Amino acid sequence: MRLALASGVVCGSTALTKRADVQCYLGIPFAASPVGELRFRAPRPVAPWAGELEAKRFGPAAPQNPDPFMTANDYFQPVNSEADCLNLNVWTPRADAQARPVMVWIHGGGYIGGSNSSGLNNGAELAATFDVVVVSINYRLGALGYLQLGHLLGEEFADAGNLGVLDQIAALEWVRDNIAVFGGDPTCVTIFGESAGGAAVATLLGTPRAEGLFHRAIVQSGTAERARSLPESEAVTAAFLEAAGLTELTASRLLDMSLDGLLAAQGRFADEFAQGVVGLALPFQPTIDGRVLSELPLDAVRRGVNSGVPLLVGTNRNEASFFTEPMSGDGDSVEATEAKISSVFAEEFPSDADAQAAVYKAVLADELGHEPRPRQVLEALLTDRLYRQPTNRLLDARAAGPAKTYSYLFTWQTPLFDGRMGACHVLDVPFIFRQLDRIEAVSLVGEHPPHQLSDWMSATWVRFADTGVPLSAALPEWAPYEPDSRSTMELNTRPTLLMDPLAGLREYWLQAVAVSAS
Repeated sequence: MRLALASGVVCGSTALTKRADVQCYLGIPFAASPVGELRFRAPRPVAPWAGELEAKRFGPAAPQNPDPFMTANDYFQPVNSEADCLNLNVWTPRADAQARPVMVWIHGGGYIGGSNSSGLNNGAELAATFDVVVVSINYRLGALGYLQLGHLLGEEFADAGNLGVLDQIAALEWVRDNIAVFGGDPTCVTIFGESAGGAAVATLLGTPRAEGLFHRAIVQSGTAERARSLPESEAVTAAFLEAAGLTELTASRLLDMSLDGLLAAQGRFADEFAQGVVGLALPFQPTIDGRVLSELPLDAVRRGVNSGVPLLVGTNRNEASFFTEPMSGDGDSVEATEAKISSVFAEEFPSDADAQAAVYKAVLADELGHEPRPRQVLEALLTDRLYRQPTNRLLDARAAGPAKTYSYLFTWQTPLFDGRMGACHVLDVPFIFRQLDRIEAVSLVGEHPPHQLSDWMSATWVRFADTGVPLSAALPEWAPYEPDSRSTMELNTRPTLLMDPLAGLREYWLQAVAVSAS
């Protein structure tokens, strides 16, 4: 179980899966420790080590505050470390000369949480079942990964607002240079991710610096629009400094601030940022800095960046129920829900909010076949705003490119929470990774999920990674997405190829935005 990499020898272990043994190499550093003079600076190559590096345990996650949902449910939260967070895991059927497809997972967590060691996305079963190499990576989060500082601290810190993106690129460069040793094919690399990980994939899709480092891409519940302008990011920096008790003149103290102090400031800033935000607060995002990102990733995709990379992209039917149902904090108050709905429409359409809300509710009633309750309106509204319509825009942005794009809609509904959650955010992840029996997954899928759906989806994801076409013997023929037909595979226990699903909502947003802009 010893392998010689350019940086040194790693010693892995063997895990027994339902299908076969799989070799695991965990916690391998792919970049230098980002501490000391490297805090808030672009990743550097990892220094070679002497002797053998034991790679039998997961490495620490990037620094982050505890997840309230995980804490409330007594779920395990990984140890985190600023010094050792830039690590990755590799699962391979065998480390030999065979060139297997490589699938690189980028975890979610709103760019402030998550890790490469979650049980939901453990790569062992996927690797063992389909003879594929699975890699999962960490990247810097929150202020350490996305706080714009170049305007305050000078040219050496000009990349500080995009360190998370640069960490992902550094991990892909490591894969390019090392994955053949693990039995992977460096010319057949797929990046895939969900939520913030899906947004990271879509961002890399629109990042010229990442061209050539991956050959397929899968965006699950992500968006190519999650990036801020430089002035917006600088305003975020000012608010963060205030939360940290600093000013622009004393910003350099961030370089030596204790990690506990920095995370405490991040927690205060995130709480303040979330005030007044309906649904998903995203205090940290990449920056359009003219260096790593020169434009919104969606615009870069539309312009043709990575246009030769086949893309599989989709959403879950009820993404935002994850935010509007069990964790809403206001019980079943109709008044509170209606206030949130009004707030969203006031943000989207300041001069026509009430009229637009009435039209939206009517369109949603047509889609559902019944009058929606207020929480259904709020869920659909946030799903459209955060996930579904950005996905439609990404699909259309790819229309003129040479590589094919495939669209999906995941509609299997969790039986938990009295069925109110539907096909919620994150629900698809354990199906892809064949991890339905994990305790983390049971809290989402229940005790009797459809394993056959997991079989279909995982096989389809791997086949796409291998060929660029999402083929599966169990699925209908999956036609590529075209703007005239908008063919989309409904992923459920009876997969069905749909033409322009949820068309009424898509058309509503196109028309409403056009009217608002005129």
